[in-house]
Amino acid sequence: RNGDSIPQVKSAEEWIKSGKEGKSAWCYIENNSENGGKYGKLYNWYAATDPRGLAPKGWHVASDQEWTKAINSLGGGISAALRIRMTGLSGAEQSGFSALPGGCRNSIGAFYGVDSFGYWWSATENNSSTGWVYILNYIKCDINSFNTDKTYGVSVRCIQD
Repeated sequence: RNGDSIPQVKSAEEWIKSGKEGKSAWCYIENNSENGGKYGKLYNWYAATDPRGLAPKGWHVASDQEWTKAINSLGGGISAALRIRMTGLSGAEQSGFSALPGGCRNSIGAFYGVDSFGYWWSATENNSSTGWVYILNYIKCDINSFNTDKTYGVSVRCIQD
């Protein structure tokens, strides 16, 4: 938010190094800028929760409590997943959040889950090495939270202050 740039990291080695050093990083899915137009970017925890602010002014990265409230307001688990996933027949337009299965980048720099899973950081830390993530499983049509290593590359959902 303050204008400082977040480094784009392409190689697995750079991704691992950023995570080990606790430095902010982002990438396109599969390191392909064309994926940015469809899925956006993947950020590690350090970028998503940087005190300088990843989200634009007047917005913030959703907390675990805010994610839980939103999911519950959409009927929880399967019902919420049906309403936010983009399938052409979904109720995503009613929920205000159109979730695409952009996958993630793991702690060793490998990409996986594209077109099957969507992952989003919560701004809530679990412990010193993990943060809470929400995962939308397009195959089983469910949404759940779990904690994962802060070095993962995951999408971000911003909400208005």
